[in-house]
Amino acid sequence: MTPPLNPVLAGRYAALARLLVRHGRSDVVSGAGFDEFLVEQERPTGDVESAEELADDLERMGPTYIKLGQLLSTRVDLLPPAYTEALARLQDRVEPFPFEQAREIVEEELGVSIRNAFAEFDETPLAAASLGQVHRATLRSGREVVVKVQRPGIRETVRDDMQALTKLAEFADNHTDVGRRYGFGQLLAQFRRSLAAELDYQREAANLLRLRTLIRDHPHLHVPEPVADYTSSRVLTMDFVPGRKVTDVGPLGLLDVDGEPLVRDLFNAYLHMILVDGFLHADPHPGNVLLTPDGRLALLDLGMVATVPPRMQDSLVKLLLAIGDGDGDEAATVLATMGSPLEGYDAARFREDVAALVTRSVSMGGDVQAGAVLVELSRLSGTHGLRPPAEMAMVGKALLNLDQVTQHLDPAFAPAEAIRESVADIMSSGMRVSPSGIMAAAIDAKEFTANFPRRANKVMQSLAEGTFSVRVDAVDEARLLHVLQRLANRLTTGVVLAALVVGAALMMQVPTSSRILGYPAIAMVFFLLAAVGGAALVASILVTDRKIARQEGRARDPRL
Repeated sequence: MTPPLNPVLAGRYAALARLLVRHGRSDVVSGAGFDEFLVEQERPTGDVESAEELADDLERMGPTYIKLGQLLSTRVDLLPPAYTEALARLQDRVEPFPFEQAREIVEEELGVSIRNAFAEFDETPLAAASLGQVHRATLRSGREVVVKVQRPGIRETVRDDMQALTKLAEFADNHTDVGRRYGFGQLLAQFRRSLAAELDYQREAANLLRLRTLIRDHPHLHVPEPVADYTSSRVLTMDFVPGRKVTDVGPLGLLDVDGEPLVRDLFNAYLHMILVDGFLHADPHPGNVLLTPDGRLALLDLGMVATVPPRMQDSLVKLLLAIGDGDGDEAATVLATMGSPLEGYDAARFREDVAALVTRSVSMGGDVQAGAVLVELSRLSGTHGLRPPAEMAMVGKALLNLDQVTQHLDPAFAPAEAIRESVADIMSSGMRVSPSGIMAAAIDAKEFTANFPRRANKVMQSLAEGTFSVRVDAVDEARLLHVLQRLANRLTTGVVLAALVVGAALMMQVPTSSRILGYPAIAMVFFLLAAVGGAALVASILVTDRKIARQEGRARDPRL
């Protein structure tokens, strides 16, 4: 019996349906297609009014969709500028919730009243985001801090939203070409893990501490230190960092700022974190980067953090080097190893388009943006039937946001040159072996040395006794024999039926008194047997082949 539909999820599905009906029009996706004949100034900008309506609708639908809107605001390769600009405001303009609710959450989580825990606590929030809001405060010790308070009931809301989105992603992956190419379920799973981590402020505190360690060799960067005793899963207390958002610093203000060392330190730090440490601050948009009074860049909001596995680090290094050198063939080869080829994947066409994109990017010289190129390569992969890994989209999003910061502070900064200059350090750091790696290698060597004589003796004994055999699982012999047997049976049955038809045709010429409908009775019996046998053979073929296809479908996708 099918369980009844959850009313909450029914409401989510209805809201998503209204959103798709209202905004599923041509102006939203007019910039999604890639037209190489259009220069940047000629690309469609989209309808500003419709873009604002989309942003308003996402904001009304709740925090999960605000986060999706923030993600879409960086996808300049998919949406026209009017939409990316409208969705970008979701990062800054969100209505705060009442202070009384914030007070209740803080006192419940910390187990102490605000009056006793803080010397001062500003009731008006400094900023309000989709998942929480930030209040300025002062500890009893005189330490100036900010307190990040999670929105009430946000976890339950996000859980219901993600359940509805997951169902839709599964449907898209199983029934649409776009879903099969891009793997919406895989991308949504990555987004779900990131959002779940962002809702746990203790993880964010741990991320702050780790990032402080990773940037210790970069004097132009600063990360606030969390206060452990005043932090829980829903409340995060950390040092107050004075400063202005990078994008709020105008041209006159930038005259007093030496942007070149700031940008170089920031870019090199992120490259090292992603390609060596496997630590990805996935949301370094300009609103999360402050220019402090002492001339440093402060990195805030460490809720959205992802892990880049070692295999992905090596591939990204090779990919960035290929892009910097203008080697489109190598870039296509690396992407092919990173992605998962689907049905219809055209390797030759994919290689041609990647080479054209890389060549065009290199021709831009210092204007090329690494994040934009990675995003475009990810789109090309999906277009040609090569599903890109989920981590590549996260890295592309992070670098794209980083490009916005670096271009504002130092328009002359060339990311491609910075990548080439950092390769030696990245390669040397990546080749270092940690103490735990050395210990693991030593244990493996010890086991190999201990087991080698016994295993070698077994091999030599098998050779001497003539029992040595090699098994290669290149072909499933049992299934092959089964298929051949079924084919032979069908051929034999077909030959017998053909013989019956031929025999019946010959017996039509034999004179006999036994007739059916004016024809010799024995010939008609043979014709009837041949017809029944032929129908049975066709039915058997259809039923058997359909059953085999269904079993193979279940083997490829256990959910079916």
